[in-house]
Amino acid sequence: MSTPRTFAALLEAFFTARLMSQKMASPQTIAAYRDTFRLILRYASKRRKTAPSALRFDDFDASLICDFLDHLEKERNNSPRTRNHRLAAIRSFFRYAALEEPAFAERIQRILAIPTKRWEKKTVDFLTRLEVDALLAAPDTESWAGRRDHALLSLAVHTGLRVSELTGLLCQDVTLGTGPHIRCHGKGRKERAVPLSKTVARTLRVWLRERNGQDREPLFPNAQGHKLSRDGVDYILRKHVRTAANSCPSLRRKRVTPHTLRHTTAVQLLQAGFDLSLIALWLGHEYVESTQIYIDSDIEHKRKILEKTPPFNGQFVRFRPSDSLMAFLDSL
Repeated sequence: MSTPRTFAALLEAFFTARLMSQKMASPQTIAAYRDTFRLILRYASKRRKTAPSALRFDDFDASLICDFLDHLEKERNNSPRTRNHRLAAIRSFFRYAALEEPAFAERIQRILAIPTKRWEKKTVDFLTRLEVDALLAAPDTESWAGRRDHALLSLAVHTGLRVSELTGLLCQDVTLGTGPHIRCHGKGRKERAVPLSKTVARTLRVWLRERNGQDREPLFPNAQGHKLSRDGVDYILRKHVRTAANSCPSLRRKRVTPHTLRHTTAVQLLQAGFDLSLIALWLGHEYVESTQIYIDSDIEHKRKILEKTPPFNGQFVRFRPSDSLMAFLDSL
């Protein structure tokens, strides 16, 4: 009978053999899982008074996992959605552990039975056309940074790329000949092509000429010539939203993030009459259901549906139950 591997060895194999070699998980997935286990190892180490590398499989049970999830919400102020993402990473590891170390099957099943937490789904925020126009007019195109920001924001709001897809774009990913488009790598290493409008293609043509970068260099570099970070994009957006709010005060009432621009693209496509399945392909959604939120958010789209619905002509008639039925109900 083989000796069970230590928890540390099993966790290392999960990342190297399972995620990287077998599943070929994206860098974003690996980073998210890594952060989850950094948190839980620190929590378990403090609870068990043991160094993380010395923790044993016996140190992890459903009770500790539940306490850790409560710790995320109450002490780290994580949302239920973030809590569920952490739980998904933990479940993935323990499903792998069940195959590798069946001796712990009973303990693992109790951990896998921990339910996700329900959370209130709010309607997504998006920008109106007037707000988009104000935002794109905000960068000072007299400066290099302003011209870069204008090209970046124009591309973001017209294509709906995720912020990771925007920052990962290289100069070679832009095609401006017949059928202008860009190629990007989305979630799960999925590559997709997104068409460019004439306006955005013209903006990128001017920017590429000024950028004068090599094929493998970032399309939107920072001041040091390296690719922009997620925080860098967020800073650029917040700066120009503040400027745009001077001419479009409604922006002051909205929390505008890079993902808000993605939502804006989706709503614009919906209002233009595109089918949900096509919008899902455009955005790189794996499931059409992920695109359903945009119907819930767009009141204008709902109004157009209502206008196409024929009115009912029936007259309103109040139901009047018999006296005996009322007597029965009153007796309950």
